[in-house]
Amino acid sequence: MTRQIVLAGGGIGGLAAALACTRAGWPVQLLERAPAFAEVGAGVQMGPNVTRLLRGWGLEPALRQLAAFPDALQVRSAASGAALGCLPLGDAMQVRYGAPYATLHRADLHQLLLSAVQQSGVQLHLGQSLASFSQTANGVQVKTAEGLALEGQALIGADGLWSRVRQLLLNDGAPRPTGHLAYRALVAQAQLPERLRSQQVTVWLGPNLHVVQYPVRGGQWLNVVAIVHGAVPDAGRLEDWDHSTHARGLRATLAGSCSPLQDLVAAVADWRLWVLCDRPPMQGAHQHASGLVALLGDAAHPMRPYLAQGAGMAIEDAACLQQVLALPDMAMAQQLQHYAQQRWQRNARVQARALRNGQIFHAGGPVRWGRDMAMRLLGQRLLDLPWLYRGPVA
Repeated sequence: MTRQIVLAGGGIGGLAAALACTRAGWPVQLLERAPAFAEVGAGVQMGPNVTRLLRGWGLEPALRQLAAFPDALQVRSAASGAALGCLPLGDAMQVRYGAPYATLHRADLHQLLLSAVQQSGVQLHLGQSLASFSQTANGVQVKTAEGLALEGQALIGADGLWSRVRQLLLNDGAPRPTGHLAYRALVAQAQLPERLRSQQVTVWLGPNLHVVQYPVRGGQWLNVVAIVHGAVPDAGRLEDWDHSTHARGLRATLAGSCSPLQDLVAAVADWRLWVLCDRPPMQGAHQHASGLVALLGDAAHPMRPYLAQGAGMAIEDAACLQQVLALPDMAMAQQLQHYAQQRWQRNARVQARALRNGQIFHAGGPVRWGRDMAMRLLGQRLLDLPWLYRGPVA
């Protein structure tokens, strides 16, 4: 059996995993079903738990050229526009946790990781969809729908929310629709009225909705995400759902909100619409690895975006995988079980916290009143998350 790892998926998690494996001394064969690498136009937030790992991979100088580093995270009422709470970021985050809080375009993060992977010698196979795999005593044999056959000591499934590797490994059904829709947009700040430009993260909270905005690409662009309750009729295959859309429905949902928020949405011309899906929080290590096959990122633990840690947990997974693959004198199945045992509880906690945040963000009635009062009194204490930003316990 060839000494290498086969990896399915060339998104952010897959590329991070490929880089991690090579840094642990393992050759990698990476399968990506798309004919060319591409990332959708959306933003990603990365706390110090993630930027610290990128620094360890030698990627901080490139990150500094691509990302924005907001000075604060502010929570505001979508109805009145009033400030509810604020968490200092910028230098305060660097001092507190030893690494920065960054926001960047997903395509920029993807390209940063892709460049590092290409330099590391990973073999990339584009236009190859994993069809099947089989485990033997010595390794894993993989076949693609296009006829490529590979073998290796392990298979890592980093093939996203609709993971084929997970389907074959766990056979536990499809992800569940959350009942939430995400409108996403990117706009050059120079195209916005000055009053709408921002170099901070702002979260607007309203009943059954919230809107997040933050700078990307060195602060030159603004990423805007609005998440609302609702379902798309005749959505077809949810895994294929990513549509250009107009903001008429979003503007109608925000009709009772404050003028600054309505002005921001009105100033954005182009939107894309996603149906959000997830899975329940992880229940055990078996959902991360079995035998010589392991799952990573959204393939293992897709989560709602209310903690801004989807990409972060995938990168943490990859860093953990690097550590276990470098362990001497340990069989591959034991290494992957060690990975699973280290990761599943933290990922489950983040999934559960994201679910809870969604309920709090979108609350109405007395819960909304209590949330706003607590945020005014304890905003920074509620928004700071030492258990998350300090990173996993080694």
